[in-house]
Amino acid sequence: MDGSENDAVIKNPGRQRYELAVDGHIAATYYEKADGTITFVHTEVPPELGGKGIGSKLVRGALDQVRAEGLKVIAQCPFVKAFIEKHADYQDLLKA
Repeated sequence: MDGSENDAVIKNPGRQRYELAVDGHIAATYYEKADGTITFVHTEVPPELGGKGIGSKLVRGALDQVRAEGLKVIAQCPFVKAFIEKHADYQDLLKA
């Protein structure tokens, strides 16, 4: 990357998504929140950012914030579901 990357995953409640800005593009994971649970419904990574680990970085940052808020996760989004399955340290966030 050319150094213009912003490493911070930002929560954007107005759009119900977490965002990661990289090289002028926005990767986002969308959610719905209710009763102490956050449901991740869709993740988008622009094609220009594909294959660079941006989706994983985005989801990791979002899940870290979810943990800090004390929420439980429902992973409807296949990308978020696969990420949690691969990373045991996030499996405790899943709603039973």
